[in-house]
Amino acid sequence: MGGAPVAEVATDQLQVWVDQDLCTGDGLCVQYAPEVFEFDVDGLAYVKGPDGELRQAPGARVDVPEHLRLEVIDSAKECPGECIHVVRGSDGVEVAGPEAEDD
Repeated sequence: MGGAPVAEVATDQLQVWVDQDLCTGDGLCVQYAPEVFEFDVDGLAYVKGPDGELRQAPGARVDVPEHLRLEVIDSAKECPGECIHVVRGSDGVEVAGPEAEDD
């Protein structure tokens, strides 16, 4: 009946990026998902790829590992700086973060 779209969304690849201009350096994201977020020497959070390297270019995105989807989404929802954006890889629609429709 309409189950296919729900399954499709649930399995869609997610990507995440951090807006350093809004980052407060609170560190919730690093606590939630240290495999995805890390502080740089400037005290701001950045995303890092599977190679462990920080992505420092503004708006740089990384894929969210499937086993960390909930942690990354929670970090976006709880972030006091509202600087974490989680988007669907297929169409770029924000699913968690300041521009998400259901937040």
